Amino acid sequence: MEPLPQSVLFCCDHNAVRSPMAEGIMKKLYGTGTYVQSAGVKNDLEIDGFCISVCQEVEVELSRHQSRSFDEMEQWGDDISSYDLVIALSPASQRRALELTRFFHLDVEYWPIMDPTGLGETRDAKLESYRQTRDQIIARLKTRWGDPAA
Repeated sequence: MEPLPQSVLFCCDHNAVRSPMAEGIMKKLYGTGTYVQSAGVKNDLEIDGFCISVCQEVEVELSRHQSRSFDEMEQWGDDISSYDLVIALSPASQRRALELTRFFHLDVEYWPIMDPTGLGETRDAKLESYRQTRDQIIARLKTRWGDPAA
């Protein structure tokens, strides 16, 4: 079990499902001692409604999340080099993070978290896919930094 880093950036393809989920859940589990943000390779989607719903089930509020891309992060002065750890939740975001950090001494980890978008025919089936993604993220966080309740 490792100590929590000072700052973590979660990233995925659109910053609409997996990375905001990871950001919100990490803040909920581990509090404000670690600076946690998220970004996407692209910012072309709003936060996903199913994502908001399944996170509300674990008391994580995401309805006000503003999606942003790596490029927008830089434009807003949030430099990727200022993070201790970048956790990529998709192969495309891992490639982009490695590209952006190649000149910095910065750890980029890849967590293969399932993309629930497009899975399931019915509302219930879709929610079930999103819950699986949420629960994968929670399990990875606890494996990495321990059970915060313990």
